[in-house]
Amino acid sequence: MFGLMMDTPLLIKNIALHAERNHARQEIVSVTSDLGVHRYTFGEAISRARKVTNVLSKLGCSSDARIATLAWNDFRHLELYYGVSCSGRVLHTINPRLFADQLIYIINHSEDEIIFFDTAFTGLLESISDRCPTVKAYVAMTSENHMPTSSLPNMLCYEELLHAESSECDWPDFDERTASCLCYTSGTTGNPKGVLYSHRSTVIHSYALCMPDAASLSAHDAVLTVVPMFHVNAWGYPYSSLMVGSKLVFPGPKLGDAETLIGLINDEGVTIAGGVPTVWLPLLEHLKKTGQGVPTLSRTVIGGSACPLSMIEEFRDDFGVQVLHGWGMTEMSPLGTVNTHNPQTIEYTGAAMQEHLVKQGRGLPGVELKITDEQGQDLPWDGEAFGTLKVRGPWVCSDYYKLSTASSAHDGDGWFDTGDVASIDANGYMKITDRTKDVIKSGGEWISSIDLENVAMSFPGIRECAVVGMPHSKWQERPLLVVVNKDNDNPVEVSEVLRFFEGKVAKWWIPSDAVFVGELPHTATGKVSKLTLREELKGYQFPDDG
Repeated sequence: MFGLMMDTPLLIKNIALHAERNHARQEIVSVTSDLGVHRYTFGEAISRARKVTNVLSKLGCSSDARIATLAWNDFRHLELYYGVSCSGRVLHTINPRLFADQLIYIINHSEDEIIFFDTAFTGLLESISDRCPTVKAYVAMTSENHMPTSSLPNMLCYEELLHAESSECDWPDFDERTASCLCYTSGTTGNPKGVLYSHRSTVIHSYALCMPDAASLSAHDAVLTVVPMFHVNAWGYPYSSLMVGSKLVFPGPKLGDAETLIGLINDEGVTIAGGVPTVWLPLLEHLKKTGQGVPTLSRTVIGGSACPLSMIEEFRDDFGVQVLHGWGMTEMSPLGTVNTHNPQTIEYTGAAMQEHLVKQGRGLPGVELKITDEQGQDLPWDGEAFGTLKVRGPWVCSDYYKLSTASSAHDGDGWFDTGDVASIDANGYMKITDRTKDVIKSGGEWISSIDLENVAMSFPGIRECAVVGMPHSKWQERPLLVVVNKDNDNPVEVSEVLRFFEGKVAKWWIPSDAVFVGELPHTATGKVSKLTLREELKGYQFPDDG
């Protein structure tokens, strides 16, 4: 027996229409390269998004065209989020930090018809355009008097195109399983892989992000999207914020500028921000250096890579900001878990609280988690056993887009292998202990590089660090600590930092050595690239391995 309920499709256009009717006067603030700080409302944004749809039709784009963006976080990019997807076409957000060959690969693989771009990326596109045959036009996201001089073929002006179009447009209804957005993984090994989101998955993910045990968004919030809009749809904030009426604050090309971010937080009354740990390091340093505070900021969602305990405690103790430690993946839209307290954990103190805070949290309703051993057998949720982390749910990918060979990421029951190694405690709180490819095996026993990094980041004088397994003739591998000094005039002593681990981890876990570098290599999404780091350290030999 079926229920007698309306079968209305879950579509992104319904988020837009709801925002237009119920939150039309809410503000969107953007730092831009051509207009300075730009302000307008949700109502104006949706009106211009309809113009975007009309532009795409005028340009002759096919009904399921992949429409690419190469752009920072600002109001025009938001208009494309809605104007493209609400028309039934697919928004393909491109990460400009990828290598040129990777950019060419994903543009051709997705068969993009139009590329909308910020003028800062004009030269980048000029260098690859002759190798992107499917692209019919390049649209510079600026006004006529700021158009760049360029050799790009069929280059058009965004504001000129919108000015010529009507804001009248009836977005169609269609199957909620219709593709809405396309995002490629960063491709640290092999070619990037495309993850094709649907309207249904995006809307359900948006509801989940708003929940109290996630970001807890409402119309009383002002959201600073430090996570790029070219990376997994800025973690869903451009959708969830319009869904509930949260003010949106976009830093434009200033994503990594601590002074700008602090100014936006304080000037715009930002209550919640989201970004990867590498973004918050300079922001915290700038706050301490200048003596400033961020009184309106109540919480920040930190994900992308494990957040050090020292950062969580610094936000909490020095600035009154709650860190919502999260975890997810491009393949998960990306939200998987968020660490919010339950009635038991909120009572923790001391070491028990510290151990809890570094966990990535509970699976959100809709996300199933499990850990398995090397034989694929389920492991207990006891906080001790750790194994391969697998997930499934309505916003988890079922396959990769146009993959030429069958993916081994999904098992026969549809569970997706995340490539992470994790433990889950009796309360359902998950803790990432490593990436499968980064876990260190020493003398036949596993060592968590993330746990070691968390300890090291609590040591005064360390700005950033990474732990990698390096070859050892006796132990197979031993952990090596790679350190970036906070102050080169007062460098960290190797012996001192290694002694710091004593009593905090098992003795045999303590890194066998530490080396110092000017900076760590990062991936296109801001994570430390341990693959690159191991390449740079090739030939290293431990002092006791002579």
